Amino acid sequence: MLVTFRTKAWGNITMFGDVAVALLKLMGHSGTVPSAILARDVPAALQRLKERLAAGAFVEVEKPQDDGEDEKQPAVGLRTRAYPLLELLAAAAEQECDVLWQAGEPPL
Repeated sequence: MLVTFRTKAWGNITMFGDVAVALLKLMGHSGTVPSAILARDVPAALQRLKERLAAGAFVEVEKPQDDGEDEKQPAVGLRTRAYPLLELLAAAAEQECDVLWQAGEPPL
């Protein structure tokens, strides 16, 4: 599953569902898809996410199946995956916009 985050203040961001739900939970949200955060709640959600990522908070993310390749690719950490969402939340907080997310990619 893919999850797409939207706000009027920033471009859409699409990420894998397991990563998106993990980040939503770190923000203090239930992880429900689809859902939203009202503009007045975005700064607090952003702050919680930053604090929990900085503290090394861990939320289990499904590991990809081993495809039998001999060369192992380095894992991408949750902090790195969170970067686009942090930028989106910061822009939404600055411009006082709601943040919405849904399963799949939005239509063009």
